[in-house]
Amino acid sequence: MNLRNKYEIPANAVITIAGTVGVGKSTMTNALAKALNFRTSFEKVDTNPYLDKFYADFDRWSFHLQVYFLAERFKEQKRIFEYGGGFIQDRSIYEDTGIFAKMHYEKGTMSQVDYQTYTSLFDAMVMTPYFPHPDLLIYLEGSLDDILSRIQERGRPMEQQTPISYWEEMHKRYEDWINSFNACPVLRLNINDYDIIQHENSVEPVIERISSFLQQTQLLKK
Repeated sequence: MNLRNKYEIPANAVITIAGTVGVGKSTMTNALAKALNFRTSFEKVDTNPYLDKFYADFDRWSFHLQVYFLAERFKEQKRIFEYGGGFIQDRSIYEDTGIFAKMHYEKGTMSQVDYQTYTSLFDAMVMTPYFPHPDLLIYLEGSLDDILSRIQERGRPMEQQTPISYWEEMHKRYEDWINSFNACPVLRLNINDYDIIQHENSVEPVIERISSFLQQTQLLKK
């Protein structure tokens, strides 16, 4: 039986997956999209012309990188709007502005003028009709130790060579961000409560929670 019909997930729903590196956003995105017969929306990293330049010189390229990400995410938002929903989205546009751009500004790798320009551009984008706010943002959370363990397990050299202090800061920034986030309803899932990689069927309890949460939020709107 189609799990979307079984749990009465709207066919036009837009669900965004958020969380720091290592929590399994892409895995969750693919699993939910397959189970619900939804399309996926992934971050385009391989075609990013600024990524290598950025890692070589944060100060010079942080603004360019963030504007590129913002533009690409807005294109994806427009695509979701044109299809009429039915998407699982890997990482949200809100993380770009609420975590990464903010971090560059606070650490001095993005100037105040550039940061103000970036946030003004973001604000203008989210006010357009092409910007469908998600029906639900699923925040994947876990302890710092759990996340570090997962980063080691998946073995990406760039991540393993990154100082632990960076992951500590990102973990804190994500927690601070989600605790004040209110652009759409948020469902928090602990990464220890399911194991989609080893047990594909474990996605069904997640969908059941999504269904229950969406029904509750709809009732609150009435």
